[in-house]
Order: sequence, then structure tokens, then C-alpha cells
Amino acid sequence: MRNGYGKIRWPSGAVYEGDFSGGYIHGTGTYSRSDKLTYKGRWWLNLKHGLGYQVYPNGDTFEGSWMQGTPEGPGKYTWTNGNVFVGNMKGGIMSGKGTLTWINGDSYEGNWLNGVMHGFGVYTWSDGGCYVGTWTFGLKDGNGTFYPKGSRLPSVQEIYLSALRKRGLLPDLRKQNQVRDVKVPENQMSSHVSSDKLAKRNLLNLEQSNRRNVSLERRWSLEVSIEKVIGYDSALGLAESVPESRDKEDDEMILILEREYMQGVLISEVVLNNMFSSMSRRARRLQKKLAKEIKRPGEAIIKGHRSYDLMLSLQLGIRYTVGKITPIPTREVRASDFGPKASFWTNFPKEGSQLTPTHQSEDFKCKDYCPMLFRNLRELFKIDAADYMMSICGNDALRELSSPGKSGSVFFLSQDDRFMIKTLRRSEVKVLLRMLPDYHHHVKSYENTLITKFFGLHRIKPSSSQKFRFVVMGNMFCTELRIHRRFDLKGSSFGRSSDKIEIDENTTLKDLDLNYCFYLEPSWRESLLKQIEIDSKFLEAQHIMDYSLLLGVHHRAPQHLRPLISYDQSRNVDGLAMLAEEDPLEDEVSHPQGLVLVPRGADDNSVVVGSHMRGSRLRASSAGDEEVDLLLPGTARLQIQLGGNIPSRAEQIPGKREKQMFHEAYDVVLYLGIIDILQDYNMTKKIEHAYKSLQFDSLSISAVDPTFYYRRFLEFIQKVFPPNAMTG
Repeated sequence: MRNGYGKIRWPSGAVYEGDFSGGYIHGTGTYSRSDKLTYKGRWWLNLKHGLGYQVYPNGDTFEGSWMQGTPEGPGKYTWTNGNVFVGNMKGGIMSGKGTLTWINGDSYEGNWLNGVMHGFGVYTWSDGGCYVGTWTFGLKDGNGTFYPKGSRLPSVQEIYLSALRKRGLLPDLRKQNQVRDVKVPENQMSSHVSSDKLAKRNLLNLEQSNRRNVSLERRWSLEVSIEKVIGYDSALGLAESVPESRDKEDDEMILILEREYMQGVLISEVVLNNMFSSMSRRARRLQKKLAKEIKRPGEAIIKGHRSYDLMLSLQLGIRYTVGKITPIPTREVRASDFGPKASFWTNFPKEGSQLTPTHQSEDFKCKDYCPMLFRNLRELFKIDAADYMMSICGNDALRELSSPGKSGSVFFLSQDDRFMIKTLRRSEVKVLLRMLPDYHHHVKSYENTLITKFFGLHRIKPSSSQKFRFVVMGNMFCTELRIHRRFDLKGSSFGRSSDKIEIDENTTLKDLDLNYCFYLEPSWRESLLKQIEIDSKFLEAQHIMDYSLLLGVHHRAPQHLRPLISYDQSRNVDGLAMLAEEDPLEDEVSHPQGLVLVPRGADDNSVVVGSHMRGSRLRASSAGDEEVDLLLPGTARLQIQLGGNIPSRAEQIPGKREKQMFHEAYDVVLYLGIIDILQDYNMTKKIEHAYKSLQFDSLSISAVDPTFYYRRFLEFIQKVFPPNAMTG
């Protein structure tokens, strides 16, 4: 087993020279191939990991942060034709904040997703004209402002963009320029290089994995290329006669264009001028409103946080166990993949071992339950192993959420919001292990199932503290749309109202807080209720109760949402709860309110698919029973499926106006699923039922037998989604 500094050459002509540890390429070194690919930088267990500089076979270069073998984090990518991207990478693709500068002088400064412009940004042409607005998957989408050649950004706009950079909503060029050259120590033969053959099991796949290091695709935006040619001919005419030198008065009269796009198509245009733009009170208030940073749920777990060491241990354990099982050929699940014998312990000493790397937290042991089964479940939902590890174990910290329930569980959210990690009681682990064979069969049989998607079960035992049991689940609210209201619905009434004084987007409301119902396309309602019945029947057969329907509501006109005030905090003379005063700025912000159903597009790459969903698209009778997508002006084209991206109409329930949240009827988009499915009707719950039945109505409490719970739950959900009466 090789350690220290050394050199290895493959039959193909590839060469590595640098550090080794425990038989792995680990440390700093240089790797080169016969096709002229060269990498110089840091390595971790045979993978490029840390700061590094790579020259691709076609001449492209990347200098910056690497993780698990791919560019991840801040860096600089330079194409052979002279184009340069400076910003954030994810999985080897431009994602996050960054600036792309073309060889002709054009540049885009803003947000990216999967290699294309996506979100707020500023596109500047080489002649000085620029467009400030939003993009969706490379296409202009929503409202924006175009400043033609010869004009300049008004001071208010400059201040606004500067504020966005400071808040991190736009890339900061000063920070991007801090990407430094990678300094690799000179070759130092620290000790005699052993002649032992390097373990083939460690380096066997190194060349194969590095073959995936292809250069970055040049596919940022076809629409931008078109715009360069035809996008602002009319604006050029307005600016042709403007001299380069002009006084302030002339500058204020330069015309600018306020535009609205839908999926790259210009649908409206209003001619303004700089004086109007800079002096408009409405424009200033709108910019102030838009500049507010959206509060992400939870608290980032950084060094010094109470859960920091636990997070590091959990991330290392998941990275190791998933990485260990991934190379094993895929096969069908067997009976031996279930039960106690299918679980494995691994020791993680702080100083590392032959199997595990060194780490910063204390010594710990990790137990991985039924790894082959959970791998099969991840593959069932098309979750790539590398993406799974990157999401949970990447550079960005997890976020800890406050527990909305009474269980005392701790919730962690992955940095990209795709996965939720929840601590479990020992009894819940037993229930999950007991029901795993039937659970696996159920989710495999019903592709539209709404019950919680489980992707991993682990136990961490630090050397100096108690055991922690975790389950990794899919986050059903992983969407680009803001969830304005979220509800936990059981169908019971006792204690089923929120006790929080201030209600915001991250507050989980309950049954008695729900004062409106949702109308769906008739065929969608039928499919939804049928699937909820199938899932609930499965849980009844597993002797499970106390589960909930978690419902998220995206409102297309959030200025009509009113925050709730508790009864105790504020009462008028009639004893009714007063409504909090609306934010006057809400009325200044223009929110596209339409829900447009369009036939399924030919290009599925432009459609946003719900996270962790397998089911087929829903069909609409209004579209001739064809598969349809949801087109949201200013947002995206979404794939409609059971559980996610479901358009609906929310209507006020008569007689419940004292806690009004919606005005009569409005367009909403729904996200839902059945959660908390690990509570069986055990002796503790039976005692709770008997005790509470003596004090309260036995039909209103949550602790009831599974059969009654199943029936009551279905009856309540049918009221939440009543038949569509608008046809009459």
C-alpha cells in the first residue's frame, strides 16, 4: 500500500505524480493523459477535490474549486474561443451566481441554473445597451427594463443593483476576481517510494471516471444570440442621433423600454425615459421591495453551531456508505436486503483508517440500514448517486429547522432543498424496518403514491454522546415557486390550530386554520382522492395512524394574502380577531396572476418536473383529454403531476371570515403528500386514546385506531377538495 510521494503510469499513457495515502491518490498532484488533458491540484480518495486547475483536451480551462471529481463552487472557466465565465459551478455546470463575458464584449451578470441564465440578471451588449430583468431556462421571462445604446443606468438603478450584489442576489465581481492561481508544492520526495504495486481496487476506475471530464457545453442561451441580431432594432433607432457627450438634461430624455416577456416572447412594451425611471416613486418602492432577500427556512449549521459535529459525522457517513455501494452492479431487491442482517456498522476514527479518511469531528460509528434497498428506492425515483451525495454532503452547510410537531424530532434541510433529514425515535426505526418490504412494494406498484419517499436510514454514535437515528426523505416543497401557506391536516379537531402569534410563510398551520377549499379539474380530483385512499388503506393495513396530509399553497397574487393575528393578541369590540394591516408595498408589486394550461411541449428539457416524482402527466378535459403543462407568466413551464405543480382555485369557506387569508377565489398552485407515517397504534397510543376520551370528544382527538383514523381522514380530505360546482 503506497503512502507519501510517488508516480504511477497507466498503459494508456496517463500519468499521475504526487501524494498518496492509504493506497489512494490523496493530497496534491498532477494528472495528465495522452489526449492533452491535464489537472494540477488537490485530490481526495482518487477524486479531484479542493482547489485545482484543469486543461481540457479541446483547450478549455477551469481554475477553481472541485468536489468529488467535478467543478463545484467558485471558479473561472475559459473557452478556447475567448469566452470567460467567473462564478459558481455545480456538478461541472454553471449554477448559482456568475458572470459570463463573450469575446465580442457582451456580458451577462446574474443567476444561472444547469448551464443557462435563470433568475434575475443584467445582460450588457458591447455597444453599452443593457437589459435588466429575469430569465427562465435561458429565455427572458417576466418584467424587465431595456436601456438602448447611448443611454445609461439611472442612479437609482445603479444603487439598486449595488444593493443586490451586497445581499448576494447578484454576483460580486470583486469577490469573483479573488479566484487565485492554484499553488502546488514542488516535487518533494519525502521518503523512499515503495515499489509495491498500487492496489488495483483503489485506482481501477480512476481513468474511467476522468473520462467524464468533458469540456463545458456552450448552451447558455440561444435566445441571447437571436436578441443580438433582432432584439432591439427599434431601440437602436431611438438612440441613433444621441451624441456620446451630453448634459444631464439630455441624459434624462433618453428613451428606455419597459418590457414584459413570456418564455422568450415579447408580449408588451412601454416607452419610458430616464427621468421617469429615476424619479418614479412607484419604481423606487418596487425596486426596494424586489431587493428584499427571501428568507430561507431554517438556520445554517456553521462551525460553533450545536449540531455542527453531528452534521459532519452524518455527511461523512452518508458519503462513505453511498460511495461504497454505488459500484456494486444493480440488481433486484432480495429478501436478504431487509432486516437486521442487512445493516452494517463502520468505525470512523478521527485520524482515519485504511477504509475511512481523516475528519474534523470526534470518533464515531455509523450504521447503515438496508443500503441495497434504499439504493434501489433512489434509483426508482431517478436520483443519481453523485447528485444525492452532493446535495447532502456538498460544500454548503445543511440547515436545521425548528420542529413543527410534538415529537421533538430535529429536521435538517439539504442546501438545495431537495432532501429532508429527520431524527427518529427508536420505536419509529422499528416501525420503518418492519414495514420496509411492503413499503417498497407499494411505492414500486403505485408510481403516483403520495406517501413520504424514504431514501436512506442511518444511525450515528459519537464516542462521547448518545445515538442519533436519521432518515433521509424527499422534500415535497422543493420548488422554485414560493410556498406562501403550508398546512398539516389530520382530519381531527382537538388541538388542531396554530398557537403562533405571528404567521409567516414558514409557519405550519393546522386543520382549524384552514378556512378555504380547493377546486380541481374533475379528473384530477378523482385521481387525487383515489390515490390518497390507496395510500391511506396501505397505512391502515400497516396499523399506522396519526399521519397527515402536508399541503403547500403557492398563491399567484400574494398581495391578497393577509397575515393572521391570534385571538388573544388583538380583539375588536365585537370579539372578532382583527386583521393585520397589509404591507402597502404589496400593491406596488405586479404579480402575473394567470394559470395557463398548454399542451405538452415537444421539448421536455424546458419543463420543470416536480422533485422525487415518478407518475405520468395529468390530462385535462379542457384540452381534449391531452397531457398538459402549467405555464406561469414570469416563472416557468411546469409538469403537472399528482403531488406537485397542481393548478387549483382556492375559495373562501362561508362562515369563516374572522380569519380570512384569501379573498373569495384566487388561482393557486398546490404541492402535497402524506407524511408522519411511522406512528403505529401501540399501547402508548391506546392509553392516550382512553385518557383523552374521558375529557374530550373521542371523535375529535388524533389518537384513534387506524381504521377509524383512515375513514375520518378521507372524509376530511374530500371536504378540502370538494366537487367542482362551477360547471353548473
